[in-house]
Amino acid sequence: MRLLFVGDIVGKPGRDIVRRAVPLLTREHQVDLVVANAENAAGGFGITRETGDAILAGGVHVMTSGNHIWDKKEALEYIALEPRLLRPLNYPAGAPGTGATVVTARDGCRVGIVNVMGRVHMPLVDDPFAALTRAVAEARRETAVVLVDFHAEATSEKTALGWHLDGQVTAIVGTHTHVQTADERVLPGGTAYITDVGMTGPHDSVIGVETDAALSRFLTGLPSRFETATGNPRLNAVVIEADERTGRARRITRLNLSKDDLAALAGSAPASA
Repeated sequence: MRLLFVGDIVGKPGRDIVRRAVPLLTREHQVDLVVANAENAAGGFGITRETGDAILAGGVHVMTSGNHIWDKKEALEYIALEPRLLRPLNYPAGAPGTGATVVTARDGCRVGIVNVMGRVHMPLVDDPFAALTRAVAEARRETAVVLVDFHAEATSEKTALGWHLDGQVTAIVGTHTHVQTADERVLPGGTAYITDVGMTGPHDSVIGVETDAALSRFLTGLPSRFETATGNPRLNAVVIEADERTGRARRITRLNLSKDDLAALAGSAPASA
């Protein structure tokens, strides 16, 4: 089976390119399940019911998130109503929503999705290593195929988790930094790993924000209003091929696609597609 994971969707440019890209990539790579990190989908910060519903309607099956999940007040209500939206499972007890789910892919295979957040230079949350140990064991009661979105800042923390869970999950994909890393690999135990999938949104920016506003804050130290940039929208993602019987990954392929790349992909579609 094949899983498509889309890196952090930022604002309207990110949502637009996801809507355009997901059907093309699903066809091109014969994808069975699409997961995307959507915590920055609404104006670059947070998620709303409108933006979340649009992402799901565009072909995404499960949305993960991170430290910006509560930036929009209505997310508190939306996450209680939408089981396909996850928040980091290691938020303290009492947080709404859930951090793990098991869904049925297009090929009929059951797939566990787990969302967890790091603690290095991140908001205070419970231990991600302990939380994942419990969540992965629970998911594996239903399926051998388990995908983890580790939303974290520190490369060392992400790498450590990769080795910690090697052979226990199908894939660990990093999110949060909005910068795609070139270290994708299948670890010896059969777990696909990448430190950060990257950002789906405007790449002529400072991690999705208009450059002038970001530069002003760095140069003056004064507050400035951050607006989502618009230039050079790109899709960052990975495709993971796995054995549904064992849960072991066979390969992970990194994608970094522009609008022109997607146009070429659309042009290569069969006439009957």
